[in-house]
Amino acid sequence: MKNIVINGENLKISHIEPVVRKEVRVSLGKDVKETLNSVQRIIKRAIDDRKVIYGVTTGFGALSDVVITKDQRKQLQKNIIMSHSAGVGDVFDEESVRAIILLRINSLAKGNSGARYSTLKTLLDMLNIGVHPVIPEKGSVGASGDLAPLAHLALVLIGKGEAIYKDKLLPGKQAMKKAGIKLCELEAGEGLALINGTQVMTGVGALVVNDSDKLLKTADIAAGMTLEVLLGSNIELNEKIHRARPHNGQIISAENLRRITKNSEIISSHEDCSRVQDAYSIRCCPQVHGASMDTLSYVKKIIETEMNSATDNPLIFPDTGEIFNNGGNFHGQPIALAMDFLTIALSEIASISERRIERLVNPLLSGLPAFLVKNPGINSGLMIAQYTAASLVSENKTLSHPASVDSIPTSANKEDHVSMGTIAARKCRQVLFNAENVIAIELLCAAQALDLFTNLKAGVGTLEAYKLIRKHIPHLEEDRILAIDIDKMRELVHDGAILASVEKKIGALK
Repeated sequence: MKNIVINGENLKISHIEPVVRKEVRVSLGKDVKETLNSVQRIIKRAIDDRKVIYGVTTGFGALSDVVITKDQRKQLQKNIIMSHSAGVGDVFDEESVRAIILLRINSLAKGNSGARYSTLKTLLDMLNIGVHPVIPEKGSVGASGDLAPLAHLALVLIGKGEAIYKDKLLPGKQAMKKAGIKLCELEAGEGLALINGTQVMTGVGALVVNDSDKLLKTADIAAGMTLEVLLGSNIELNEKIHRARPHNGQIISAENLRRITKNSEIISSHEDCSRVQDAYSIRCCPQVHGASMDTLSYVKKIIETEMNSATDNPLIFPDTGEIFNNGGNFHGQPIALAMDFLTIALSEIASISERRIERLVNPLLSGLPAFLVKNPGINSGLMIAQYTAASLVSENKTLSHPASVDSIPTSANKEDHVSMGTIAARKCRQVLFNAENVIAIELLCAAQALDLFTNLKAGVGTLEAYKLIRKHIPHLEEDRILAIDIDKMRELVHDGAILASVEKKIGALK
């Protein structure tokens, strides 16, 4: 697939990664231009009939009762973009910016927002050519949408702000000129249409969902490796157990683990041992991982619905000619709750993984050499890797406090309940990063332990993961800088290399 065609209705989570990595171009559906042109005719007719249109013939927020004259309308659109560009802090990375632009284009393409086709085409050119506005991460309360960050995006369309083009930070006007993209002269209502939506929280959320899907499957791989080297039983993976409690995620995780550890000589070697039960971090893996999988499925549905939604006010309906000034689709509550839920689910994946890491490095629990290294004492081995995992898990617990339960009124109390959805999405992204590192540490430890089982063959999936790890990271014979190993392993987790290696051998994990 070289091109993705969008029309406001059909964008999927699976489209996000190839777009943000510049692997495909984006184009607009054949009916988008006519839809947007018909909306412009509706707006013009309403203005000629002296109807009140929020943000077109009025001010914004608490100033919605202020009438804007005809000769002030273009200036109003510039003013809203400049005045709302009040973001602070670190800026969004390039992939997040590209996701935000993609979602803003898709939402405007529905035709409910009042943007012209030429303005939409400018955004599309920025995405395809690679002009990436500098957008501060902080400043959105999640209603009316993501006003501050989207305003920083819109600045570049009118030749203001800053943008990255060909890896250089440039003034917005200069970046657009070098890219050969014509600046926009915004018409009535377009400034508001560009900034009044939930595309920042949703764009970040879509990337997190995409990467979480890879992480949860990789977590099953890590757990399967650990189960083997800690001499765990595969009885706890028996399909009958999980059909007796038929949560979909639990059934899927158990199936994944059975396939990953299939034909394991290590598991077969201790079938008649005296141990009756494994620890919960091993035995309850399908139950814990599966619950997070079910959470992810719910969140994915919410995000994909929002990706294809009109989240502005006012909303214009080209089929009937109606204009509604008093809607609230910009409120980010669905995303806020979903991202808080996913944050908790990802935190739990890291939490149970850290407990497995502890069992791997602790000789009293594993029966393996202390900290999985020869000559412990002079060598600390993977001791401090477990400290790092513990630190990340503890940080995740702090970050798991829901952002969505907070609300501070804004705009002179007109906007008296807000979602904090963008904070929820950014927190979730940080927890994802932490969880990826914890799973990476578990994979490091499990591969190190597997080196000790020289006479027994690992399961088909486990063995493929092990081979890939050893292709990039050598056995820890004596102490070295662990941060390098952890960073490389986290990269293999994040990019899906571990997952791809296993799936190539055993087929796609669910």
